[in-house]
Amino acid sequence: MSMVGNLRKVASLTRRNRRRVDLSHPARSPLGSAVVNCVIYRDGVRQETAPTVEQSVARVREHGDGFVWLGLHEPTEAEFARVAELFGLHPLAVEDAVQAHQRPKLEQYDDVLFAVFKTVTYVEHERLTATSEVVDTGEIMVFTGPDFVVTVRHGRHGSLGPLREDLEAAPEQLTKGPSAVLHAIADHVVDDYVGVADAVQEDIDEVETEVFSPKGTKTADAGRIYQLKRELLELRRAVVPLGRPLEVLSTTPPRTIDAEIRAYFRDVADHLDRVTEQITGFDALLDSILQAHLAQVAVAQNDDARKITAWAAVIAVPTMVTGMYGMNFEHMPELHWRYGYPLALSVIIVICAVIYRGFKRNGWL
Repeated sequence: MSMVGNLRKVASLTRRNRRRVDLSHPARSPLGSAVVNCVIYRDGVRQETAPTVEQSVARVREHGDGFVWLGLHEPTEAEFARVAELFGLHPLAVEDAVQAHQRPKLEQYDDVLFAVFKTVTYVEHERLTATSEVVDTGEIMVFTGPDFVVTVRHGRHGSLGPLREDLEAAPEQLTKGPSAVLHAIADHVVDDYVGVADAVQEDIDEVETEVFSPKGTKTADAGRIYQLKRELLELRRAVVPLGRPLEVLSTTPPRTIDAEIRAYFRDVADHLDRVTEQITGFDALLDSILQAHLAQVAVAQNDDARKITAWAAVIAVPTMVTGMYGMNFEHMPELHWRYGYPLALSVIIVICAVIYRGFKRNGWL
């Protein structure tokens, strides 16, 4: 039960919204270049930082316990080549980590586990437009070995600095080694999915309200609905492919995953399944909203066409009569009669009134 309580404690800490020092940008890194941080952990406690990454690894391997957590932000090929050689990373995984733009996946190379996570964040906007950016994505690549964790982050968000602080506040978890870090990152990423999905739902509710309002055809915009579907597709591309890696980690995990942590990947997988179902529902709802809006537009166009047709029929009567009497022939009916002109006007008015009332009764006007 203590293991359950400890993991729940870490999960609750990662969800707290408190201000922290962000070490996610290279300019703030104490080690310079693409290295965000390099820390040694022994018995779950952070040790004194070594001047170089090589010295940190040497200290861990000299003592034979603990592990190194190296964090990088958008490293170049040259910068990452030194890291790959130091930790013995596979060339294919190294290529994926440097180039980014990968689908979420899980791969094993000997005793090194390589995982790719898509990070997402909700882009705040005052009002959704046909060009609004709703979801912004990034990537986190995680290499876990017997005595190291290497995280490579791409994108403007997804900093792991707060997560590192939360783990350090629960040292009993860090005693589980690199597996604990991998679980915390997966849980952190999926929790962000939940928050973004809730925010996207508010945008969908706003669009739905406008479409089904009395003035929906005037205030609603098909472009906004389509843009929201495109942004939802980007969110789907980040969330759905992660299902298979989490299934592997929760059912048949590699031997490098600590036995006490394996079961808790199921909780992360359950959260991911809930978000996946939510996104699928959003997509179906947006399809319905778009179809309803297009149907409203078609009905409005039909109403306009009927009104135009009805007015054309009303105007046709005076046009015909005045056009006939405007031919200026000498022998026209009642042409020289004193009451011919008032009678013609009266006939026009009566016929137009009858036609107008007929169309009005049928709802055409």
